[in-house]
Amino acid sequence: MIFNSIPFLVFFSVFFLFYWFVFARNLRFQNLFLLAGSYFFYAWWDSRFLSLLVGSSLLNYVLGILISESKDQKRKSVFVFIGLLQGLGCLIVFKYLDFFIGSMAKLLSGIGLDAHIQTLGLILPLGISFYTFRMISYLLDLNNGKTQAIRDWSVFFNYVSFFPSLISGPIDKVNLLVPQLNKEKTFKYEQAVDGMQQILWGLFKKVVIADNCAALTNEVFDNYESLPASSLLIGVFFYTIQIYADFSGYSDMAIGIAKLLGFTITRNFDFPFFAQNIAEFWRKWHISLTNWLTEYVFTPLSIAFRDYGKLGVIAAILINFTLIGIWHGANWTFILFGFLHGCYFIPLILNGTINKRKKPAKNKFLPGFKELSNMIGTFLLVTLTFVLFRSYTIGDAVDYYKSLFAKTIVSKPVFGKAISLWVLLFFSIVLLVTEWIQRDKEHALQFKNGELSRPLLSKSLRWMAYVFILYTILIFKSGQQNFIYFNF
Repeated sequence: MIFNSIPFLVFFSVFFLFYWFVFARNLRFQNLFLLAGSYFFYAWWDSRFLSLLVGSSLLNYVLGILISESKDQKRKSVFVFIGLLQGLGCLIVFKYLDFFIGSMAKLLSGIGLDAHIQTLGLILPLGISFYTFRMISYLLDLNNGKTQAIRDWSVFFNYVSFFPSLISGPIDKVNLLVPQLNKEKTFKYEQAVDGMQQILWGLFKKVVIADNCAALTNEVFDNYESLPASSLLIGVFFYTIQIYADFSGYSDMAIGIAKLLGFTITRNFDFPFFAQNIAEFWRKWHISLTNWLTEYVFTPLSIAFRDYGKLGVIAAILINFTLIGIWHGANWTFILFGFLHGCYFIPLILNGTINKRKKPAKNKFLPGFKELSNMIGTFLLVTLTFVLFRSYTIGDAVDYYKSLFAKTIVSKPVFGKAISLWVLLFFSIVLLVTEWIQRDKEHALQFKNGELSRPLLSKSLRWMAYVFILYTILIFKSGQQNFIYFNF
């Protein structure tokens, strides 16, 4: 059941009606109904892993109470360690064990030893990377005195499994979501309208842009050996557009659905293609993961390495971004992807501009030449690393790079049955221009009353945008595809 599917539309329509019209008068019953809906949503994918989600939630709920009630710091540390062992242990077993086994087999084979080691073929539980990080942050914050223990089991279980953000984030912190679960909610028309607008924009990005880009990028990356460099360049450009439209489209829909239920959850994207350097890009891309690793990995490491000055900061950054790569999947391509992004930070660290922030085209419509150059340069750096992200092996990525930087870069691109290149380019321009115009908003389809001096004109433009998006969704929808980040 994915957000852009008929089954989800039916599920959420029924859920929404019961949530607001049957259970809204009793917070306890409303939370229990929300939990039941979240578990139904998750079990739709594979009911076998629902027990893992419930069991992990129960263990961490009990550990949280034990940490809160313990007076001895050593005992607290033991309880935190148990939680970390369970969470990270499940991640290692389900997500990385086959990778380690396969890598060991290749290493032994490389030195002439045939150990006949076979992988286990384990299935990755959906959303495990996201809900595990929620539980780990809860235990760490509790141990550090940043939050209080959650004693209402239904609130804690909802925090872990809140269905709009369960499968692919955002990774909400306990102090954001739990107070909302403890508070009676009233339906707010303005919040609901804003949520619907954000859902519509997310659907446009996913259905019209990401899914249609996939037809072209799959063709290019699966046949790169026989295509000219110009086709490879176009392929990686549209893959960058695809992965952004796909993941940010999911995040927009998740945030919009949460708004319809009366919740505010973490913003996950802040128009990253307008970033002027790589540090700013990561402050705008997958924000909840970046913030999570900054708080629990980079900051402790930078403190531990503070005596080494800028070299210590570089080491902390490289470790942090290598972990970002590992988080994305058990493949050397992801590890190198993260490491390269860490290397991109080194010039910023050395010249002291890593924390420099500047909003592009402030109080202007168009960016200056330097701002535009910085944005294009950052986009190109990121685009090149997405070759690694999309490739199956390091060897495939190296071959793709070799073919990309060839004389055929100036030749006419060749494609097969993929959607028209000009159609993809048109919608990509629509995406970028709309988000540029709305760059000071939370999302690109956010319209507020009173923004224009003429209310009738404002309403007309708003409804023209709605009709255009709905029309393109109906006309250009391709075969239904899962979100890319369901794999992580």
